[in-house]
Amino acid sequence: MTRCSGKETDEQDGDGAEKPNKSQKKSKCEKHVTFPPDEQIVSGFAEDTDRNVDSCVTLTEVMVAYQWSCTRHQVEPRTHILQQLQQGICVGGSVKCLDLKGERLDHRSCEALEIVLKSLHFDFINLQAAQLEENGASSLLDMISYYESTTHLDISDNSSIGTSGWRALAHLIKQSVCLSRLDVCNVSMVDYPAQSLTKALLTSRLAVLYLHNAQLSGTPLYTLVGALKSNRALRELHLADNLLNSYQDAMQLGDLLRYNNTLQTLELSNNAMADAGLEELCDGLRWQTEGLKVLLLRNNQITTDGMIHLAKALPVLKVLEVLDLGENVLGNDGIQTIREPLMANRSLLQLGLANSHITCEGAVALAEFLAESRQIRRLDIRQNEVKVGGLMALCLALRINQSLASLDLDHTPQHEQEEFLVETRTRLQSEIAQLCLTNASRPGTPPATEADGCAGSTTAA
Repeated sequence: MTRCSGKETDEQDGDGAEKPNKSQKKSKCEKHVTFPPDEQIVSGFAEDTDRNVDSCVTLTEVMVAYQWSCTRHQVEPRTHILQQLQQGICVGGSVKCLDLKGERLDHRSCEALEIVLKSLHFDFINLQAAQLEENGASSLLDMISYYESTTHLDISDNSSIGTSGWRALAHLIKQSVCLSRLDVCNVSMVDYPAQSLTKALLTSRLAVLYLHNAQLSGTPLYTLVGALKSNRALRELHLADNLLNSYQDAMQLGDLLRYNNTLQTLELSNNAMADAGLEELCDGLRWQTEGLKVLLLRNNQITTDGMIHLAKALPVLKVLEVLDLGENVLGNDGIQTIREPLMANRSLLQLGLANSHITCEGAVALAEFLAESRQIRRLDIRQNEVKVGGLMALCLALRINQSLASLDLDHTPQHEQEEFLVETRTRLQSEIAQLCLTNASRPGTPPATEADGCAGSTTAA
């Protein structure tokens, strides 16, 4: 069986202490994970280290071993788990997914899973809403940590994992070599959870962290940002739906952008950054000489006035490639405010303006920007009142523009009822789609990928 490489037996933890070996782990967490006798443990570990792809256990063998483990722990084998083992494909000891979402995993059910986590590596383990309680959670997370069982772990919607569970999760974050993405959404991160997570992030190898709806506003965000200022591993931070405000929270995030130049994606959708918060973020963005490429600010109570702060920042931004301002009341005046700064910017590739209260006037301003831009790849203006006049301006601009590969528009006319206008709109959308396709097929032109928050329909047809 092939396991993830790079985890040395002499690896040290974040405190500089020697990493405990397997038997030491048993003495520390003996109520959680069951290990074989010491005389078997040493030889077994050496065997796993030297095992190659040809000697991987089969999924059938793992399934039989899991059934035996369930019998030993006096629990019924989970049908859903057996089906996944039966239908899965094992490549080099690795399986795509172990989906336990919605399964009620008590302590004994978690213990019975050890043979599965020991035998296989999963690209994704989904424990969302598994109703984990403290002993079961700490046991399961200890196993995942020791056996390096997954690259992506989702433990969202588990609010009862207790102090031991959070301690085990922090240990996993700090020690794991394989774990690159962690989702902990819809769970309160107040007090001990925030403290344990923050401490673990100081030495973590995590690249992607999702903390949607985790009640981070205030002190939890302060402690999180404190750790991330010096973290050089994290590449994506997703903080949607956390009631983050335009004062203390925005100041903390602005500080994060000043001191961290390795974070590449920051998602803040569905918060309350407002215009004052956008000002703090723009001040932080000016310090980014490398790093943040994606900033998602959908539905953040930002108005026309906030575009004044963005207008000051846009010309000096060097690395920001994706900006989503959808579901904010920007209006035509807001678009007019950022029109020339957008022309001066040389980094932005994708701009999301869906449902931002734009009419034909705003579309004309965007068309003027498109006619001048040499790098913009994607523009989303769905759910706006853009009628035939605005589409004409955009179509004319695209005859000049050679970079835009995707223009997201509403496919169905909302207000134009006259047959002539409906036909004209259809013709313009068809020409826009063709012009975008022409740009997309130009040699050396990268594809217009969909970033989170800017994803939507394909080019208007």
